[in-house]
Amino acid sequence: MRQLRRIRLLLEKPLKLTQRALLGGVILMGAAFVQAAGKQPIKIGEINSYSTIPQFTLPYKQGWQLAVEEINVTGGLLGRKVEVIARDDAGKPEEALRHAIELTSKEKVDVLAGGFLSNVGLALADHAQKNKRVFIASEPLADAIVWEKGNRYTFRLRPSTYMQSAMLVEEAAKMPAKRWATIAPNYEYGQSAVASFKELLKAKRPDVQFVSEQWPALGKLEAGTTLQATMQSKPDAIFNVTFGADLAKLVREGNQRNIFPKTPVVSLLSGEPEYLDVLKDETPKGWIVTGYPWDQIDSREHASFAANYYRRFNEYPKVGSVVGYATMQAIFAAIKKANSTDNEKLVTALRGLKFSTPFGPAEFRALDQQSTMGAYVGKLDLRGNKGTMVQWRYADGKAYMPSDAYVKAKRPAEAMK
Repeated sequence: MRQLRRIRLLLEKPLKLTQRALLGGVILMGAAFVQAAGKQPIKIGEINSYSTIPQFTLPYKQGWQLAVEEINVTGGLLGRKVEVIARDDAGKPEEALRHAIELTSKEKVDVLAGGFLSNVGLALADHAQKNKRVFIASEPLADAIVWEKGNRYTFRLRPSTYMQSAMLVEEAAKMPAKRWATIAPNYEYGQSAVASFKELLKAKRPDVQFVSEQWPALGKLEAGTTLQATMQSKPDAIFNVTFGADLAKLVREGNQRNIFPKTPVVSLLSGEPEYLDVLKDETPKGWIVTGYPWDQIDSREHASFAANYYRRFNEYPKVGSVVGYATMQAIFAAIKKANSTDNEKLVTALRGLKFSTPFGPAEFRALDQQSTMGAYVGKLDLRGNKGTMVQWRYADGKAYMPSDAYVKAKRPAEAMK
């Protein structure tokens, strides 16, 4: 495939440097290191569920490590080295909050970043507001983070549940299905995704009805019971929001019961390598998903990122890798624009900020501080007994954001000051 060929060429490409150019580069880097070493580092406090959800957060960590190494080689920011102080929240809001307090008060970090689960992200956002500390919510997807519970200091990188649901609804609305069932984890992320999907699909297809809603506890899905209850309502299609181990249980049970691929499924995040690597040859064909076909993306930005990532970690990138890298790129761009680490100046710089990601350019919409970073939408298939995405397209997040009026009706007025 073209993307793999491009990455291999980048990996194999010899460095064409003369001795003088090489010597000059070494001298410049040495000078940058000396200059940066003499000043207090810029500190970024990073909090994530490293021990609880390693399949996502470890690639995520490698992504931000790569970005930090790249910026420090050039002398850092504002003539200062960038240092990331990472903490593990174990998937618990109270642990995340404890770390945020320590990072803010003791370590004196300039910026906070991270979060995977939406309830953790909301806890960190609340801390950011109370302590007037910029927080880049890298992964949490719940709409409330930038809407109902949004605040001046919280910015979100990944496309929200509303945005990714809108991407999937575009495809779901074309299906003949009228009777829909939903399966989602019973916490902020799952509730938000189902609410958005229902609202958006009904707007496009007033004839649809939702005949079943299943709300398993996160990480405790009883797949047989859930699917039995779902299929009793005789749905034409299913909207799935489960992920991780719950997704694997659901797919395995559904395959054994011949529910998949017989019953069409539209599924959030299920095309991401983090989950396809676990499903392997059990990957259900035909599911419409958001995901990341990393080995097929033919763009210069992505090929360069993937090649550098492979050189550094000897493995191909996952969605977490992209998110970790892009999180730091956004923070670096904000500090450069503000020419400061003062958090009030950073808020001003972040609103409307344009920055680079491996998926292409993105920006933070000033109104709700949501990034326009998009996602890939396509279908699941098997290739060599491994799950992959086919018939995919890149959905630019900017095209799936709600209107200003919609946001203003949900976001607190003080958060937009």
